[in-house]
Amino acid sequence: MEGFILVKQGAEARLYQGTYLGRPVIVKERFVKNYRHKHLDDTLTKERMKSETKAIVRCKSVGIPTPMIFLVDFNRRMIFMEHLMHSMVLKDYIEQTPLDILFQLSILIGVTLGKMHEGNIIHGDLTSSNMLLVNKHNKDEFLDLNELKLVLIDFGLAHVDPSAEDKGVDLYVLERALLSTHAITEKIFPKIMEGYQESYSTGYKEVFAKYKEVRARGRKRTMIG
Repeated sequence: MEGFILVKQGAEARLYQGTYLGRPVIVKERFVKNYRHKHLDDTLTKERMKSETKAIVRCKSVGIPTPMIFLVDFNRRMIFMEHLMHSMVLKDYIEQTPLDILFQLSILIGVTLGKMHEGNIIHGDLTSSNMLLVNKHNKDEFLDLNELKLVLIDFGLAHVDPSAEDKGVDLYVLERALLSTHAITEKIFPKIMEGYQESYSTGYKEVFAKYKEVRARGRKRTMIG
């Protein structure tokens, strides 16, 4: 990737930072898995890229901010998307922000996830590292929630499905991720659920029941080992 800087490498993809058509971009490259048969690897990669871009586009259609997609290159296994410059990862924001502001933010997170699930979009990897707070006025200032917008990122495991079970799993994954990262999770997660119920009132009861089932199964596995 000439002119691009490798900023992160995970188990499934590499992320590069650079410029495309004069705009700052992040490029996600799903690299070849040599342990797979080539045809299978190519097919799986193409399907994952389709699912990822479809989920991002669908999020935008229901009013959820996500990075803009500029190019999907199946041959090079790359997605070129907007690099949100004036932003802070939610994980870092939580660690340095007073609880009263976090309560407001948690409601916003819940409302956003409710909209997402109402649109039958399953993120698949909800964590505080996969949400950004972006300054609306292109400033590196993050004190006033009214000046910020919540942006969901990393839809690599996303898909579109109306299943209440999958939505319940999404919420459980978020809860577990927050518990493993932030000491105040037990205070802010109920606020997330409050915002979720407000936003997705028609489906909340069924999804919440599935979430509790998934949570109970998870606890049982933890106890048994």
